Amino acid sequence: MKHVLGTIAIVLCAMAGVLAAPQRPIEATRTPKCTVATLKGRYLFGGIATLVPPASGGQALLAVAGYHVFNGDGTGKDFVAASINGQSIERQFSEPDRSVFDITYTVNPDCSGTYTVLGDGASFGLFVSPDGEEVIVFGTTPGVVLVQGPNRRVSPK
Repeated sequence: MKHVLGTIAIVLCAMAGVLAAPQRPIEATRTPKCTVATLKGRYLFGGIATLVPPASGGQALLAVAGYHVFNGDGTGKDFVAASINGQSIERQFSEPDRSVFDITYTVNPDCSGTYTVLGDGASFGLFVSPDGEEVIVFGTTPGVVLVQGPNRRVSPK
């Protein structure tokens, strides 16, 4: 009996020492620190958006697919193929290459941010994973109802 009580006392003392020792913060409780450099590389995307006034004359479906190239400095390009209600509009985009758009973007320390398509002024909100491997995009242009992602990085360039 003394042997059992002695063993229990040793275990309890050891547990008390572990519990009293300073603990390192748990990784999940740390606040991510993101910058524009977090979002760098090529990210595939695809999805369907609903267009409503003022983005269109009536309700319409916009199907898009392509990839974003984020340069890690707040600039980049979108390469896009699209259709509205099943009719291709790819060749109606900006000149000279009608499916390529210049973009600018921001990334906040909490890994939220924005991006804007230059030329047509379409704007989007975004959330990027702290390691930069995935991004979710949502429409913020009036009349564009869109959520895409998570879109994953498929190339660092």
